[in-house]
Amino acid sequence: MTNVFMFIILAVVILAAAVLSVTTKRIMRAATFLLFVLFGVAGIYFLLDYTFLGAAQISVYAGGITMIYIFAIQLVSKQNLQGMKEHLNKSKLIAGALAALVGVAMIFFVLLKNRFVESVAIPNQEVTMDKIGSTLMGADKYQYVLPFEFISLFLLACIIGGIVISRKDK
Repeated sequence: MTNVFMFIILAVVILAAAVLSVTTKRIMRAATFLLFVLFGVAGIYFLLDYTFLGAAQISVYAGGITMIYIFAIQLVSKQNLQGMKEHLNKSKLIAGALAALVGVAMIFFVLLKNRFVESVAIPNQEVTMDKIGSTLMGADKYQYVLPFEFISLFLLACIIGGIVISRKDK
């Protein structure tokens, strides 16, 4: 019962912070709300006794990625941010709603096509940390070491790009 109560609290915090992150007009507040979302996801990992994934979530995403966002925000000059205002018109609103609807439909299609709901409904299949670790670091089909390497190269390119942008040659 306590796990359900904690899950509900974490889910409410994640949903509220996610909505506030995309609806706020201040970019630093959006980054802060994103940090709360990432901490909430780490809390769910800890609730499921996946301590390694929870620690990785905090260190990599909540610590690293959010700091990269904050550094990128700080690197952009205030003069560029001063005149920026987003005007919401009906065509953008309709296009955004249509894109969100297509995205949700695609998610449901993939879940139903792969019979994900049926596989989750079987209670005796527990995913162990050994299976998660071998899946994350394996190079076979449906394993993720190659995407991790691409992401690390992409983040390295982003860091180098941030350094190049921040240098002011006079």
